[in-house]
Parts: sequence; structure tokens; C-alpha cells
Amino acid sequence: MAGHSQFKNIMHRKGKADAARSRAFVKLSREITVAAKSGLPDPAMNPRLRAAILAARKEDMPKDKIENAIKIAAGNQGGDDYQNVRYEGYGAGGVAIIVEALTDNRNRTASDVRMAFSKHGGNLGESGSVAFMFDHVGQIILPVSAGGNDAVFEAALDAGAENVESSPAGHVVTTTLEGFTATRDALEAKFGEAERAALVWQPNMTSTPNEEQAAQVLKLIDALEENDDVQHVFANFELSEEMMQRLAG
Repeated sequence: MAGHSQFKNIMHRKGKADAARSRAFVKLSREITVAAKSGLPDPAMNPRLRAAILAARKEDMPKDKIENAIKIAAGNQGGDDYQNVRYEGYGAGGVAIIVEALTDNRNRTASDVRMAFSKHGGNLGESGSVAFMFDHVGQIILPVSAGGNDAVFEAALDAGAENVESSPAGHVVTTTLEGFTATRDALEAKFGEAERAALVWQPNMTSTPNEEQAAQVLKLIDALEENDDVQHVFANFELSEEMMQRLAG
């Protein structure tokens, strides 16, 4: 029985991983199509499309799926009219959360997001209710192999970056919204393709929920990310290493 149970657990984990991968591809395809529709279907001339393709490659999305998403936009197939929508609210313990979505049905998405917040101890707020706790910035992540800390720091500042943080995991470069594209292009020309380059909501103040509240917040984030319409979720909570380990266990 133990062996059977272990096999079932392995298959369950594999099923969850496959489902998560499938959801990721749906979201990435949607972003690529919308990005291609918003400008030229050429990533060299369309910064948003270029960033979307980069994100897809990092998730090992098959090349044919990427190309098909671009073709859908170029041929104006499907007729889906996706809109960018942002939702703001609070999770348990007063944790501020921003949700970015791409949807062809605002009522459906708003209902789903509101239900997720309500189910997991949170409250969906009005537009602007938590955005002041974040800075909307550009973020470029370069691998450690890009170069030494000093070299990356100097190059990033010369390229117009606002801040650079280097660690054994890599180099995180922060830019203004306006300077994001120019800084990214300058750094990639010098160091090669970034691991990630995107516009993000970076907390300028943080919350420290207790363990029970943190568990609820993590469940809320999981529920939101399982929604195909939700592209990104940002939250402003900080957890200690010890608490993270207990929650992961």
C-alpha cells in the first residue's frame, strides 16, 4: 500500500506540474498575441512583444506555439479583444496585492478575482487603494555570468538605471518606466540577453503578517495565479526564512 500511495502522490504532483505548465503557456500565448497586436509583429521593433517572447523562452515554451501566437495577431484571427485590467486589494494581515490581468470578459474576471480574495481572507478594493504602496518600475535581471558586480553596476548606471542589486543569484537592475527600454537594450548589447525584463510593481512599504495570515495570503496568490486571465500578482509582504520553511513544509 505504501508503494501504491507513493506512486499516487508522484502522479498527483506531476499532474499539478503539467497543469501549471499548461496555464503558463496559455497566459504567455495571450500576452504574445496582445503584444503583437499592439505594434509591429517584429520583436526587434516591438519592445512589449520582445519581452513577451523572452518570458516564453524562459518557460521553455515551444517555438511553434510562440510563432502561432504571433500569427494569430498578424492575421487578426480569433476575434478576441483582450484588455489590460488591474485589480487592487488586501490579503490577510493587511498585505497589499496588485493583480494584472488580460481578459476578454471584464465581468467574469472581476467576479473570479473578487471571489478569490473573499475565499482566502482578503478584500478587493477600488482602483488606487493599494497602488501607493508600490512603485511601477522596469526590472531587468541579468545572470551572474553577465559580469562582475562593479562592471554591471557601472554599465547599468551609464545606461540610465535607477538602482542595481547584485547577489550570488544575479543582478537586479531597476529603471523608470520611461527609461526601461533604452536601459534594457544597452545592457543586453553589452552583456547578452537578460534572464527577465519586465515592468513590475515594486513595494515601497511592506507588511509582516503572522504565520496564519501568511498562509492565507499564499493560498490567495495561488488561487489568483491559477486563473487563466491573471498574468501577474504582486504583493508587499515580507516573511522570515524560518517562516518560509515552515510554510513550505
